[in-house]
Amino acid sequence: MVAQGQQTDSVIAAIADYAVNYKPTSELALDTARLTLMDSIGCALLAMDYPACTKLLGPDVEGTVVPNGARVMGTRYELDPVKAAFDTGAAIRWLDFNDTWLAAEWGHPSDNFGAILTIADHLSRKAESYSSQKFTVKDVLEAAIKAYEIQGVLALQNSFNRVGIDHVLLVKVASTAVVTAMLGGDVKQVENAVSNAWLDATLRTYRHAPNTGSRKSWAAGDALGRAVRFGMNAMAGEMGYPTALTAPGWGFQDVWFKGEEITLERDLDVYVMENILFKVSFPAEFHAQTAVECAFELHSEVAARLDEIEEIVITSQESALRIIDKTGPLNNPADRDHCIQYMTAIGLLKGSLTAEDYEDEAAADPQVDALRDKMVMKHDQRFTDEYLDPDKRSIANAVQVQFKDGTSTEKVTVEYPIGHRRRRDDAKPLLAAKFKAAVATQLDDSHVDQLVDLFADQSKLESTAVDGLMELLVPAE
Repeated sequence: MVAQGQQTDSVIAAIADYAVNYKPTSELALDTARLTLMDSIGCALLAMDYPACTKLLGPDVEGTVVPNGARVMGTRYELDPVKAAFDTGAAIRWLDFNDTWLAAEWGHPSDNFGAILTIADHLSRKAESYSSQKFTVKDVLEAAIKAYEIQGVLALQNSFNRVGIDHVLLVKVASTAVVTAMLGGDVKQVENAVSNAWLDATLRTYRHAPNTGSRKSWAAGDALGRAVRFGMNAMAGEMGYPTALTAPGWGFQDVWFKGEEITLERDLDVYVMENILFKVSFPAEFHAQTAVECAFELHSEVAARLDEIEEIVITSQESALRIIDKTGPLNNPADRDHCIQYMTAIGLLKGSLTAEDYEDEAAADPQVDALRDKMVMKHDQRFTDEYLDPDKRSIANAVQVQFKDGTSTEKVTVEYPIGHRRRRDDAKPLLAAKFKAAVATQLDDSHVDQLVDLFADQSKLESTAVDGLMELLVPAE
């Protein structure tokens, strides 16, 4: 059912057709999807050591167990799929260590695994009761390719942050489309569900001073729970809103974009998955990743001369200057991991950066703010141009330290972070090591070894039943 007499907006129709009918065949995309699933699982399990995250997990009513519900990796919960999607998405996103996509809009396409894994696990467990076909991990990888593509292509030219909308709207749209298709929805049912997702834009106030807070770590989980709900509603026959984007006066474009058109810059295929950005060696907002790499390179030269520093110049792209250039007090870990000066200061001081470095104890070191006070931010137009260039998608930063005696370090520039497609071969062994270390924080050696072996074998992984994979991610009692 839809509102009568209206033609569905072209963007919504294209997304629905792609979600239902496209079959990814790119070997590169499937191989990269394997890495993104592996990395997302590792990020979620690593978050289980953080009470700020785990306090939000579990059934809304304590003690509730849902027959044929969905598991939440790293826990023993079996939940309603709506809450399971929230929990899994929040865990993947919590430490800001999961993969990233940067364009006119930015975001974290791996967030979508919160909904994809949840629905695949739920439907597979339900299928076991009814002797139906289960989902395999290949089904999950194909769904992920589609979700990444929808989110990422929408981000190429449409800047939602410029009008104050949080980028998790795109997670909501992408997951809604893919989940509804996984549930068996046809093109019209997916259109109905996706139209509801577009009506659900939220403010990004919690990502910016003076209100930066932990909601930015569970906002994706919230979007995923809503996506599952929209999909289930559509399958129950709930109506859609075919001109949710273009309706005069009340549509998304007129209300939020002052009439500017929402566009798909390119046909939907596998572009985003093939070009996704990984956070490989340390958790940091991606616009600052190369600045932190520069700081690591300078650490040995400046660590013994901190009192001699006159000024630290960070040269960056426009997007970094807009969202992570922060001065003044930083009130919590969510504030610190979105401050380019803080992350660079830790890199200069320690030559490393971990999730613990965002906690209050690390932030209390007076040397951190002393270095921040000496930092000057500059814009390089070339960095911005090549950030937006579809053939480059660089995320460049440069750091130079000037001393009181008039000398200075080399201006260290890093154009492409280790997680960029141009450095993928270098990143693969590091991603595997990151994954092994992360899952070992929650699982016994036997499960760790099985998971490492499984993700090293593309064919074996793809043929594995999703519920079998999820069983390996349940910790021992």
